[in-house]
Amino acid sequence: MIQPLIDQFQRKINYLRLSITDRCDFRCVYCMNEDMTFLPRDEVLSLEESLRLVKIFTSLGVTKLRVTGGEPLVRKNIGWLFKELSQIEALKEVVLTTNGSQLVQHAPMLKNAHVNRINISLDSLDPVNFKKITRTGDLNKVLLGIDEAIQQGFSNLKLNTVLMKGINDHEAIDLVNFAIDKKMDISFIEEMPLGNIDHTRKDTFISNDEVLKNLQNYFNLIPTTFTSGGPAKYWQLANQSTKVGFISPHSHNFCDTCNRVRVSSKGELFLCLGQEEKIELMPLLRQYPNEDWPIQKAIIESMMVKPEAHDFNLEITQPAVVRFMSHTGG
Repeated sequence: MIQPLIDQFQRKINYLRLSITDRCDFRCVYCMNEDMTFLPRDEVLSLEESLRLVKIFTSLGVTKLRVTGGEPLVRKNIGWLFKELSQIEALKEVVLTTNGSQLVQHAPMLKNAHVNRINISLDSLDPVNFKKITRTGDLNKVLLGIDEAIQQGFSNLKLNTVLMKGINDHEAIDLVNFAIDKKMDISFIEEMPLGNIDHTRKDTFISNDEVLKNLQNYFNLIPTTFTSGGPAKYWQLANQSTKVGFISPHSHNFCDTCNRVRVSSKGELFLCLGQEEKIELMPLLRQYPNEDWPIQKAIIESMMVKPEAHDFNLEITQPAVVRFMSHTGG
């Protein structure tokens, strides 16, 4: 029997974040450039290869899967993949991260496929500011998508917001109130130095300590021990169902409890979002179409090169990682 994945720091890896496309219908300023060159089709994992990888990871003890992109819902035949994922008994939780633009169309499919949770990126409630941040996004489509997901019966929806000083940090209170109104949770994420972008991250960085302090002037926030299986630290809003989470890679490093790895749409196994160590899985998948052990072996051996921590540093002009967030997966 194959042993569960344990890295060299005795952390148990039970969470896979799988990107199924590097393409996106938005061009968010903290995630990618306005003019992007995307991967050729033959350099992207097929949906069948993605499914096979999930099954291989579950054979190694992974029980939670997050499907990411780019924007995963722009991938052709995405309904097939979610239907197949719902048949994998070892998966206890399937989560989707999306920008919400395609939810009106796909929320019924996601519900039928028993997706456990949907995380929706929402960085502004102001149509003009939303357009500025996403460059190509339509806020109304996202809001309609959120309403459709609620209509379909998703009760565990969560908003993800990247606050940037001078750009959208003034909207934090409005975003929490929106989450309360929709009976959703919300997480604030400190901007991560991935890829060369058009603004200086040091100038736009706002720590979650500052965000929390600001929110506490308006809301009664109670600390909790709740965990969704990821890095967010949650506070409960008094007399509300809404929880407010904080993902703080800069101000409160959470690497000591890291339980996850990422696979890019190119089949690269990244052992850390903030480091460049990776294992190429696509060649193995294609070299051994009927034999899983070589891929399992590569994944097991990768645990010995999984780093202890990232080394994000906003003082450095060059980003900590040159690849864009959309390449690795959100």
